[in-house]
Amino acid sequence: MANRKRLGDLLKDVGMVTEEQINDALESKDRNQKLGDVLVDKGYVTERQLIEVLEFQLGTPHVSLYHYPIDPSVITIVPKEFSVRNLLIPIEKKEGKLVVAMKDPMDYFAIDDLKISTGFEISPVIATKDEILQAINRHYNLKDTESGDGEESEGDDAPAIRLVDQLLQAGVQLKASDIHIDPQETKVLVRYRIDGVLRTERTLPKTFQNSLTARVKIMADLNITESRLPQDGRIKQTVDRNPVDLRISILPTVYGEKIVIRILDLGNAVQKISNLGFNKVSYQRYMDMINQPSGLILITGPTGSGKSSTLYASLNHLNEEDVNIITVEDPVEYQMEGLNQVQVNSKIGLTFANGLRSILRQDPNIVMVGEIRDSETAEIAIRASLTGHLVLSTLHTNSAIATIPRLFDMDIEPYLVVSSLAGVVAQRLVRKNCRDCQAPYEPTEMERQHFEKRGISVDQLYRGKGCDSCQQTGYKGRMAIQEVLVIDEVIKKLMMNNTSMDRVQAHARKRGMLFLVDDGLLKAKQGLTTIDEVLRVTKAD
Repeated sequence: MANRKRLGDLLKDVGMVTEEQINDALESKDRNQKLGDVLVDKGYVTERQLIEVLEFQLGTPHVSLYHYPIDPSVITIVPKEFSVRNLLIPIEKKEGKLVVAMKDPMDYFAIDDLKISTGFEISPVIATKDEILQAINRHYNLKDTESGDGEESEGDDAPAIRLVDQLLQAGVQLKASDIHIDPQETKVLVRYRIDGVLRTERTLPKTFQNSLTARVKIMADLNITESRLPQDGRIKQTVDRNPVDLRISILPTVYGEKIVIRILDLGNAVQKISNLGFNKVSYQRYMDMINQPSGLILITGPTGSGKSSTLYASLNHLNEEDVNIITVEDPVEYQMEGLNQVQVNSKIGLTFANGLRSILRQDPNIVMVGEIRDSETAEIAIRASLTGHLVLSTLHTNSAIATIPRLFDMDIEPYLVVSSLAGVVAQRLVRKNCRDCQAPYEPTEMERQHFEKRGISVDQLYRGKGCDSCQQTGYKGRMAIQEVLVIDEVIKKLMMNNTSMDRVQAHARKRGMLFLVDDGLLKAKQGLTTIDEVLRVTKAD
């Protein structure tokens, strides 16, 4: 410990970051944040690169906890709260020392605390944050579940309460979008949807099913005695100091009630438009669009394509003191300061259409309608945009251009659609290449053709080989690909003459519009994602 060097100096010594990058990270970091985390968040280094530098410079070995046989007897030596707070986990005793896997082996305060509280000399090894959190969830929770199992029959709720808390905690730490609790004939599976893909994380004994379901129903204020009908609810809770909003959906199946919990992380809810991954051209066009005083702007795409994130980022950008912004949503996903948000409640007749009618009497400048589901809502939204309001909403269509016939199909007068529609954004989410294991490769003939068809030349592409930090998938995190259609005078004429959408598409392409496939292929060329991901979410036309 005599040679206590600072992380910034170590990284600078090996030429991984510059003085400017370190200063930038230091300026933007919170008091409780570690420099390494900020450098990773800003994309200056990856977690794997950090580990390699620490391993090489400090001589501290790196372990992969996914495959490590952790000694269950040492888990009890360190309290779970301490492990979570300091991102560490004891893994074995070796030669009279306690071997502790740490995210930050330079956290000398935590090492000193451990030394005093356990009485052992501490031998630190390095592991990634995700691996440590998963190991904590697996090993400490296993211990809790086992110790709770016996109490179950005595009608004690404590194990179920603990179990649900653990499942939520794991979901937030793994950055899962959904938790699936699936009853099977002899067991209950717990699966997490991470980066759009479901993964089984735990298997629970069948005896836990009833108390687990009851606990979730109590939290979501649902009817505990009803098990034959689907139920929906929501919970607002703080998990690991993060405020999260949970959507609960319960569905009766052959083996009992299946529960899906959707996690909305309120801490990361509202982003800047510049962080949404728009291509430069599309970004400029979108900004021009939302800075107009009136008109209808639609964000389209299937469920789970990040439409809400784009809407909220746009409202965040427009949220000034001198404008009145009112939203009508079902449900209100994120509560934002400075906005007047109305929650739809069809049971009492507060539908999108009725809510929207009332909103227009409240002298708004900007109106956001969560979703246009029927022609009545569409018509009011369109009329609102024609009377000097900027209206933002979402619609389920496959592409920006397909939105035009969709609005016509809703039995809205074509002249109303033509005069109100300012622009449409279509988007999808693709998985990002894992930066720790991505490697360049030469594209195949077929892959080249996809690029050539869109007029893009390509010499090399990238894909992740699979490593511990991405759980061998080759992907880590997700990003959006977008297309932005600006409704100009020519398109308005074509719409009025009921022209085929091919001509609209040809004109948009001539004006330099980037379609979903183009944006995706350009991002694949930059090494941000793979061509497989782009083709998976776009129907390459």
